[in-house]
Amino acid sequence: MIQRDIVAMHRAPDQKMAAASLFSRRAISGVIAVGLAILSPFPALAQHAPPWDFADLSAKLLPTVVNISARSKPTEPKKEAQEAPQGPPAGSPFEEFFKEFMERNGQGEQAQRRGISVGSGFVIDAEKGYVVTNNHVIVGEDPNSPPADEIKVTLQNEKTFTATVVGRDVLADVAVLKIQPTPDLVAVTWGDSNAARVGEWVLAIGEPFALSGTVSAGIISARNRDIGGRYDNYIQTDASINKGNSGGPLFNMKGEVIGITSLIYSPSGGSIGLGFAHPSAEVRPIIAQLIQSGKAKRGWLGVSIQSVDQDIADSLGLKSAAGALVSSVQPKSPAAVAGIQANDVILTFDGKDVPDSRHLPRMVVETPIDHEVPIQVWRDGKEVSKTIKIAEMPESKMLASADTGLNDNDSAPKKDSETVTQLGLGLASITAESRQRFQLGDDVSGVLVTSVVPDSTAAEKQLTPGDVLLEVNQQEVKTPKDVVAKVDEARKSNKKSVLLLVQSQGGDAHFVALPVDTKSKG
Repeated sequence: MIQRDIVAMHRAPDQKMAAASLFSRRAISGVIAVGLAILSPFPALAQHAPPWDFADLSAKLLPTVVNISARSKPTEPKKEAQEAPQGPPAGSPFEEFFKEFMERNGQGEQAQRRGISVGSGFVIDAEKGYVVTNNHVIVGEDPNSPPADEIKVTLQNEKTFTATVVGRDVLADVAVLKIQPTPDLVAVTWGDSNAARVGEWVLAIGEPFALSGTVSAGIISARNRDIGGRYDNYIQTDASINKGNSGGPLFNMKGEVIGITSLIYSPSGGSIGLGFAHPSAEVRPIIAQLIQSGKAKRGWLGVSIQSVDQDIADSLGLKSAAGALVSSVQPKSPAAVAGIQANDVILTFDGKDVPDSRHLPRMVVETPIDHEVPIQVWRDGKEVSKTIKIAEMPESKMLASADTGLNDNDSAPKKDSETVTQLGLGLASITAESRQRFQLGDDVSGVLVTSVVPDSTAAEKQLTPGDVLLEVNQQEVKTPKDVVAKVDEARKSNKKSVLLLVQSQGGDAHFVALPVDTKSKG
């Protein structure tokens, strides 16, 4: 849920000015003096005291940061405007309330136009006029929407330029703009985000709530932060980041850009110290591709994968819970051509260990197109060597799939059903009625999950009615009795768990390992 909240609520750039509160420098100096007094008995800490005065660094960096505003053409009214009711007389104390009411209900000027979106950006090449920002700053909340019709770039000296879009990338949420080169432009210096350490000081500069040239300081709270996306690898910071900071730079204390501020998490919409930036090490190659060809190219395998937990490792005979488990292989994909199969566990990629499924996608997308990569997979209890030629990721693979919206309480036919108490599941054969109820394709075969015991391991691993069991211990199942037989077979062989290949309601297949003696967690 965190990612949905972030994207829906706080990815959109600032669209409204907000009042700002200023603190007394004298009060801040007093707090700092107290802090230094406390630290003074500890020489080791005093030597590494934080740089309380960011003034010189801020003055140097501020000219590199710009304001980005994007406006789209007025929307066409969907229906004829109804005659507006007569408002209160001019000068009436109710005049402003009436105006606000009219605008909320689709009448007045605001109903005929899309608002101006405002964000931040920074200059990366002063001689050529290249400016970088977030993709969502110029397209809005839907990352696949076309760019705004008019994009303006405003410098700190308030000079404004019309920008053109050089290229943009949805997955990295980055866009490159071009403006007329001018002596006023000052370019940033890139830094190495891989060298950044948790606890180091950083500066975020941007346009929160359209307040230009706002500087905030904080530390790197975490690195390699995954907040739900397939390629997430954010830098987390507690520097104050708000709506409108999107697309701005995150600087280290050398004045180098180590990230692009992109997301915040906040129940209120304001900063609570949870800001996220795309690392420079990942966005720089993409920016270079956008400048060169207008689009980013990424490596692609053509597999669906998931992490290996200890239950899955035990069921497959692996010594440790590591690697990426292949749940499905797309036909004619690089993986299919190389002979990769469902149930394989990818242990190494291009000579590097694959710790889990989260790391493999980033390793693949960073691999050059047409590069041949050696990999090691675990198959049938032993390691197998394969070589894969990396292909370019199709554009369609960058889009997310939608949920089916099925309700966990939906019932299912009880014909030919079994309750497998060892797994905490109610099962049934697939019928024409159940295909319609759960929107199953004609090509889907297996055993339908009709119920899940509350607080069971199956419930904990998010199995729900409407899921389909395709395999048990790497063997196809067609009826509930097939499942019962495989579970009994596993128990007689003293196995701790069984490995299920499950097709979820969204159509994706993934593996789930369940203990053969599942009991309530209550």
